Amino acid sequence: MKKTSTRLADGRELIYYDLSDDTVRDAADRRPLDATVTTSEIRRDPLLGDSVAVASHRQGRTYHPPADECPLCPSEGDRLSEIPDSSYDVVVFENRFPSLAGDSGRCEVVCFTSDHHASFGSLGEEQARLVLDAWTDRTSELSHLPSVEQVFCFENRGAEIGVTLQHPHGQIYAYPFTTPRTSLMLRQVAAHKEVTGGANLFDTVLAEERAGERVVLESDHWVAYVPYAAHWPYEVHLYPKRRVPDLLGLDEAARTEFPQVYLELLRRFDRIFGEGESPTPYIAAWHQAPFGALEEFDGVTRDDFALHLELFTIRRTSGKLKFLAGSESGMNVFINDVPPERAAERLREVASS
Repeated sequence: MKKTSTRLADGRELIYYDLSDDTVRDAADRRPLDATVTTSEIRRDPLLGDSVAVASHRQGRTYHPPADECPLCPSEGDRLSEIPDSSYDVVVFENRFPSLAGDSGRCEVVCFTSDHHASFGSLGEEQARLVLDAWTDRTSELSHLPSVEQVFCFENRGAEIGVTLQHPHGQIYAYPFTTPRTSLMLRQVAAHKEVTGGANLFDTVLAEERAGERVVLESDHWVAYVPYAAHWPYEVHLYPKRRVPDLLGLDEAARTEFPQVYLELLRRFDRIFGEGESPTPYIAAWHQAPFGALEEFDGVTRDDFALHLELFTIRRTSGKLKFLAGSESGMNVFINDVPPERAAERLREVASS
């Protein structure tokens, strides 16, 4: 992998990740852009103890542009985009309309391919591995920023999810705090450690799931399963078999095997609802240990956390979406219409031939 860092016309950082070591990236951003102005701030909720990012400048962000005006495609002729070069393998750049900025963290966009009509699931294994390497590199770099406590790599795919740019891409949020969902996990890990005399909760759950009926697929270094208490109609958790706290901890064997496993999962997701259905909308979310202090979690360390990816869709059956209603939105108590055992069975049924 070759990494080339440059700057856009408004001063934002852009990084090319190339498969070939002899690729030259010297194209300049020719757009007449003013310096980026953001109004992001973090406000803490005194009753819930969580945080909300207030970012009014995002009201003006790009919204469903036509394909020939996509800001994530390479620049070509007089059509200038966020990527100055005429082609790329994988590229990462600072979001022009970030939810988090400055002392409030950082937001980046990850373009998986220059092909506007592709998807992550259609990538080859070499390209998918390059994306993994880019995620890992950005996790490392962002973790050293003084304002960053947790790094979150994710992909939103599909208009039903709320995606406004159809080019295959994901995002990276670098939070200045430990997120509420991660905090809940860490509290459960601490409680389990105390009750069992030191056992790791992630290890316990993974062992139980591997012995059960909800495993979707398993390889030498990875296992994917539908969790016992899945929140979403079709939800899969993907774990490396060797517990590591973050993407940086994966060894070469797990990195090499990841594209095979992950691409297979994504392709199965597109087959859940049968032929003729539009591509399955999904969210794919990497959960990594925070880089900040963990004193509030009763003796839990970063090494007690288990890196994993959670992949889920809001589609509950053909042509129907799972909307968050009163119980989910008002009280955060999910009601799942699809039994997790049936979801796992369906995801095994649609395996590639």
